[in-house]
This record gives sequence, C-alpha cells and structure tokens, in this order.
Amino acid sequence: MPRSLDLIVIASAAKLVAAHAGNAAEVYHSVLADLVDQFGADVSFLHHTDHEVGGFKLVAEWPPGTDEPNSHRLEIRRFTDIDPVFAFAGDRTEPAVIRPTPESDDNRPQIDQDRQVGAASMVAAPLVAAGITTGVLVIVTCDDRDWTPEELAALELIASLLAQIQARTGAEERLRYLAEHDELTGLCNRRALITHLDDRLSAGKGGPVSALFFDMDRLKTINDYMGHIAGDSFIRLLAQRLQRALDGDAFVARLGGDEFVVVPAAPMDADTAESLAYRLQSTITESVDIDGEMLSRTASIGVALGIPGRDSTSDLLNRADRAVIMAKRAGGNQVALVSSDTTLNSELRNDVELHLRDAIAGNSLVLHYLPEIDMRNGKILATEALVRWQHPTRGLLPPGSFIEVAESINLAGELGRWVIRRACADFSKWQTQAVGKGIILRVNVSPVQLVTHGFVDDVLDTIDEFGLDRESVCLEITESAVVKDLETTLRTLVSLREVGLRIAIDDFGTGYSVLSGLKMLPVDTLKIDKGFVFELGSNASDLAIVQAIIALANAFGLQVVAEGVETEAAATILLQHGCHRAQGFMLWPPVTAEAMASLLVRGRIPVRFSRNPYN
Repeated sequence: MPRSLDLIVIASAAKLVAAHAGNAAEVYHSVLADLVDQFGADVSFLHHTDHEVGGFKLVAEWPPGTDEPNSHRLEIRRFTDIDPVFAFAGDRTEPAVIRPTPESDDNRPQIDQDRQVGAASMVAAPLVAAGITTGVLVIVTCDDRDWTPEELAALELIASLLAQIQARTGAEERLRYLAEHDELTGLCNRRALITHLDDRLSAGKGGPVSALFFDMDRLKTINDYMGHIAGDSFIRLLAQRLQRALDGDAFVARLGGDEFVVVPAAPMDADTAESLAYRLQSTITESVDIDGEMLSRTASIGVALGIPGRDSTSDLLNRADRAVIMAKRAGGNQVALVSSDTTLNSELRNDVELHLRDAIAGNSLVLHYLPEIDMRNGKILATEALVRWQHPTRGLLPPGSFIEVAESINLAGELGRWVIRRACADFSKWQTQAVGKGIILRVNVSPVQLVTHGFVDDVLDTIDEFGLDRESVCLEITESAVVKDLETTLRTLVSLREVGLRIAIDDFGTGYSVLSGLKMLPVDTLKIDKGFVFELGSNASDLAIVQAIIALANAFGLQVVAEGVETEAAATILLQHGCHRAQGFMLWPPVTAEAMASLLVRGRIPVRFSRNPYN
C-alpha cells in the first residue's frame, strides 16, 4: 500500500480511537473531510443501519449538506425504497466501485440533485461487525475515475475501524440510555429528572418551573389480584397515557413503583399547573384492558413550583413530595398544591421543631411586654408578658411561629415554665427599683400546662421565690382551652384562685360552650378577642358581640379588657359602652423589659385621640 494511503489509514485510526459517544459525530466529519481531500473526491457520506426506522440513517457527510427545509437530502434511506449504493451495502462485505448504468439512472442517489454532481463514480465500503453489515461509507467523485485495489483496501480498513467505533459508541449510548431511563416504561428515571431540573432551575432560565408528582392509589391491589406481570403492564399503559396526553410538551419520569413526575416544558403558574394536574388525573384514571380485565386506579397528585436561580432541584422535589403526601392524607384521588407560603410555613415548622428545645435551654428566648392602660387617662394598669424567639437566621419570631409546634412536640410545659419564671424575675426587678407597684403581671398559660400534674405548685414556688404578691399575678387562659376540658381546667383554676392568683379568660367571644360554665369558673377578667374589636365602628355584628361581653362581665362582677385596639373609632366605642381597660398597637406596642420599666416610671401613656369623651 502506498505510503500516502498508509498515512491516511493511520491518521483516521488515530482520530477514531479517541472517539466516544459524546464526540463521535465531530470525529466522523473530520475523518470524512480527510478522505475527500486524500482521494480528490467531491462528497463523502457515512450511514448507519437503523432497523427501528427500517433503513440507513445518515450520521455524517462532508462537505456538510444544506439544512434548508426544502432540501431533498435523504437523512433516512429506507430498505423498501433503496438505491444501488445501499442495496449493495446490504449484500456485500467488501468495498466496490459503483458507476451509473442505464439500469440505475432512474434510481440514482439523491446526491446529484443535492450536490449538483453529475454522473460520477463512487466507492461504497460496507461497515461490517461480526459478519453483519452495520452501515456504509460512500466516497463520490465527479469524474469516472479508476479506483486502485490499494485504495479500496485502505477504505476497507477505515470502514472496519468505523464499524468498531460504531459498535463501541453504540454500546456507550445504550449504557447511557439505561442509566437515564426506566427499564419497564422507557421513561426517564430519577437521575435524568434531576439533571433536567438542575438545568431548568439554573439562574437565567424561564420560570416558574412546575413539578407534578403522581402517586397511584392502591396499586398493590392489582398486583395481589392479577400478579406482578399484570401490574407491570398497567404501569406501562399509564406511562403511555401520560406521554400521549402531554404530546411532547413535558418531561416525564418514573421514579419507581407507581410514582411519576411530570415537568411541563413551558413556565407555568400555580393555577395552570393545578389545572393540568386535574386534566392528567382524569386521563390516567380511565379504565384499561389488562388480560381481558377492565382495571382502573385513582391518582394522588402533588403540585409544586420552583423559581430558577432561587430554588434548587431538591427544594422543588421536596415540595412536590409534601404535596402528594397531603393529597394522600386527604383520602387519595386528590390534587394538592404546595405554594410558596405553604413551603415557608413547612420549612419554619421544621426549623422550630429541630431547634426550639435548644432555644429554651439557651439564651434565644426573650420577653416583650404589652401595656394595658385605662383609656380614660392613660394610666398603666397591667402588662402582659409575650414570649419571642431571637432566631439566629430568621430574626425575632412572634409566639404564633412556635407555640403550636411546642405543644405538638411536648415542649409547651417547658416553654411555659421558662416564661413564668422570666416574667416573675422581671416583675420582681421592677418592684425592687420601686416601679410597677399596683399593676398586674399577666402571663399566658397553655392548655397543656393546665392539665399537667404539679402545675399549681410550680407556679406558686416561682412566685414565692421572687417574693411577689400573688394578687399581682394573673394567669391568662384561652377560651378554647377552657372548652377543651372544662372539668380538669375547673379544678386547676379553683386551686389557683384559692391560693390568691388572678385568672383571666383570653380571646373571649370566640366560643359558646364556656358561657354556660362561666358562673362556676373562678375568673377575674374577660379579655375581648381582638377579632371583634378591629372593625368596631363599621361592623354592626361585632358591636353587638362586644356589647354582650361587656354586659356579661358587668353581670358577673368581672373586669373586661379589650384586645387589639388599633383605631380611634374602636377606642371611642369601647369607652362609650363602659370598657376602659384596653391594649393595642394604637395605644402602645410591645416593648422590651427595659423599655417597660421606663414606662412604669412614668406610670401613664398619652391617650389623646380626637373623640375621647374623657379628654
């Protein structure tokens, strides 16, 4: 073989050895370019056999052909409509020269039209692996040149190398496919889903990105009734239905078992994503025929949204997972949406649950104090201790962020003891400083504390430890806590009142059951729930309830305090109906212990609003 041919074979081999599934197309083009140059050819093609489409598939050409829509280039040359070049490639295992003949003129390759190449000679070198033709390498020249046996041998070697690389890259592609696809359904798997979402949620991409998490309800029944083969058939049919319903407009993955995830291709808001979930739910719950049995299952679907550049793949999938759990807990066959607010609340709850115990044991909790004043003259009558959590990353959290969690994880008693002890310590300090005499310290008590053994003794020990007058401490319990366990609560309240402590019912007016037991409850004060106070002056129903509570308190000889006074209209109406004790942001907001001490030194707060009948 001439040296020049040796060199082209060696050069082609060096390039092909470095080929892999990721760069094979680029390497093929480079090799074809070298062949066109070496043999003075005009065009070179590489086709691979594709039995799925039933023909030879174009994988590389040099020079690159046109990509215009009206081009007549044939990407696929089907076995049923084949020209002489490809007919030869299917029948032979060694290269041969093909020249136009009268018999082949009507069937000449489309090269003539696409390349404007006239009658020419060409070499077709089949790609052969394990005795099977897997493709064809075609070299075309405009002139009817002679091809030497050495040139044909060189092309045969190169075709053999191409066949080996084709087999290797095909195996790589197959492994990659198996690594990213579910074997049962052919859908993408979790790994591919994560890669897809990582790309969709990267900064600068369009959003929101929605994820629909499908979990079939009670699929095990099919497996138990008809066997796992029938169950697998059912899963495959569901996958096909999802793909048909989406028609290529979404990324569909199977996570395993009966779980699927759909990621719509277009950015989608919550309402649109939820509507899509309902549409798909209707589609996949229709009956299907499995071995003559008409079977159907319902689906629970969780919907979640992620914002590119802000949310991670883990964030989005965790939300979708929480949403589908919500749908399951609602009885199945439901669509549940986890919104941003839901996500934030869930994340906060998890944070609280994990770190609240440490906060109680450490120095993260603080008390703020809300003054209770006489709206007639501004005199400070009492102060309510309100617990706050100085969170290291979330800032100052109000009690509503963690009280409910504390009750659910059995920390309410421990938290309540901390609050009572800290409030008594502050109150004692104020009195040592000769301020706060004659005012009432109000401390909220949870329902859990009221039914805890030894609660009364713990409270008394704390009050006595700090040398406080028991009549100066008022424990506040919510109306709902009283209603929850009236008998047990009554015993505790009687014990507290017998030893001299004051009792107030907080958020009064939100329930009804307590009214019948009010005459037997040893309480001193009713606190009107702020929900009835906020719209006084514009809501006739709220005014009627407030009037009834004030009349009820007067009938039982109880003090009445209005919570949440935020407007002059509310303050004026309360005063007009005989309620002068109040607290609220319009009067004075919650303050630190040090600021409360300063207020107590003054003893009064300015209450000059335009319609105050006592000004």
